[in-house]
Amino acid sequence: MPPISGAPEALSAPLVVEFPFTRSLGPVQSAFLTGLRERTVLGVRTTDGRVLVPPVEYDPVTAEEIRDLVEVGTTGTVTTWAWNPAPRRGQPLATPFAWVLVRLDGADTALLHALDAAGPDAVRTGMRVRVRWAGERTGAITDIACFEPYGGGTAGEAAPHGSETGERIPLGGENGELLPHSGEFAEPVTGIVTPARLDYTYAPGRAQSRYLAALAERRTVGERCPSCRKVYVPPRGACPTCGVATRDQVEVGPRGTVTTFCIVNIKAKNLDIEVPYVYAHIALDGADLALHARIGGIPYDRVRMGLRVEPVWRDGSRYPDHYRPTGEPDADYDSYKELI
Repeated sequence: MPPISGAPEALSAPLVVEFPFTRSLGPVQSAFLTGLRERTVLGVRTTDGRVLVPPVEYDPVTAEEIRDLVEVGTTGTVTTWAWNPAPRRGQPLATPFAWVLVRLDGADTALLHALDAAGPDAVRTGMRVRVRWAGERTGAITDIACFEPYGGGTAGEAAPHGSETGERIPLGGENGELLPHSGEFAEPVTGIVTPARLDYTYAPGRAQSRYLAALAERRTVGERCPSCRKVYVPPRGACPTCGVATRDQVEVGPRGTVTTFCIVNIKAKNLDIEVPYVYAHIALDGADLALHARIGGIPYDRVRMGLRVEPVWRDGSRYPDHYRPTGEPDADYDSYKELI
């Protein structure tokens, strides 16, 4: 097919990727998060005597399983920090704050959290801080609402174990060592669901901008490599094989061939498609790379490699809703085997 002229400006659009992340908890993480609900911070002691907070289930040095829980303090020392002048959605505080690593009293490692401070001049490495507990606690790291300055000094200047403010530091052994903790609580937290969200601006570049602009006109446009002459759909702006820029646009399709496919049996949230349904790689006529699309207009168990398909557009849509069979005879395997 002949090259196509035209070079619209590159597009951009805000995008959001969001999903709930669900995980079960082992005995150590369960005790840690349940402890936060009860205003208790637990660490775990390694075989060489170090206390890790947050706790882990395996020694990072020896890889041995560790279960020796101990209670550490709710006050600690800032080991390093960074100022956050513009908090984003879902962060611990809505006003500017500092991200800090805090080594809690009794711990040998630092915990990452937020520090509520008046400004960057009020934060320094070595300053003493304490936990500010959330009003409602559910057994999550957010049960620590944030840290706040405590004592007005730096490590070595303030009272080392919070005696001046009544903060409880669980040092109670004969030699002042941390007391062991059973990790047992009523109604322990056994699993968590954490919302994951990523807000960003996507800029597809000029090659894919031209591709998207053509789709809005119900055309599919790829780009040809000047070296190997392959036509890539969607275009990348460069040939992944030869590493040279692809500038010649070529209209392909609209029909194509199913090269391979999968049957989806799990219903996706907010997707109004009944399961099972089929997604397939489709090699459009004239293209040297298969694209990914849903197959409709045919029972899922009749979709097959070599099936000839064409796009189906909905009114007002900027891209095909799905591909359906054309009624043509199946393509010969040799015609698409290199595109599987």
